[in-house]
Amino acid sequence: MKDVQNQHDPRRIEIQKVGVKNVKYPIVVLDKNNQTQATVATINMYADLPHEFKGTHMSRFIDVVNEYYVDISMHNFLEMLGKVRAFLDASRAYAEVIFPYFIEKQAPVSGERSMMEYVCEYMGEVSDQYEHFYVGIQVPIATVCPCSQEISEVGAHNQRGIVRLKLLFENFFWIEDVISIVEQSGSSEVYTLLKREDEKYITEQAFKRPRFVEDVVREVTQKLEETGDFRWFSVEAENFESIHNHSAYAYVERGSID
Repeated sequence: MKDVQNQHDPRRIEIQKVGVKNVKYPIVVLDKNNQTQATVATINMYADLPHEFKGTHMSRFIDVVNEYYVDISMHNFLEMLGKVRAFLDASRAYAEVIFPYFIEKQAPVSGERSMMEYVCEYMGEVSDQYEHFYVGIQVPIATVCPCSQEISEVGAHNQRGIVRLKLLFENFFWIEDVISIVEQSGSSEVYTLLKREDEKYITEQAFKRPRFVEDVVREVTQKLEETGDFRWFSVEAENFESIHNHSAYAYVERGSID
């Protein structure tokens, strides 16, 4: 059959990214407590296309996903991108794999157990010159405002927030360990299931450690640097303010990619 994609294109315009987007696929990732975890990912996968070719072979992206979906681990991610380059004879390949990751959490007083969702992402780019692989993790937290607590005779405003990490991968690490670092840096953790005794405990503990978004990103940054595992990372915190019609935001970036 005629290969239309390989036909010559006369416009001489290179395309930096062409591929498939929003592919829903079951995947298996590593789990610290249970060895592996099955989840469902949204996958975006691209490669560059030289100016002389009319199109890319979209089915080959799915061929690669079919080969790696049973173990899309940190170790295998760059190998998967290398396979994309080889299949498409591309100079660069990119991928984003976004997935919910679940950890069983125990309520602090009642001991009730429930599953907590964290949104994670593997992001990578491979070429002849470099291989970059990042792990993204989103961790919900709760914060009590230090200013509100200082100026109020009773109480203080508090809210849920989200911390988003982007970590350059060089040494293997567990997602659970990074989540723990973030959860220790807010006023309190967030849970799926709590009883009244848990709510009382969490509220009282949160008011003992108020945090601005600035405090949160600094705490997380300090803890990540102490691990020595990350040559480059970024930390952003966003508070969904309870008394303002906007969010509070802070961002820190540390290290070098090159």
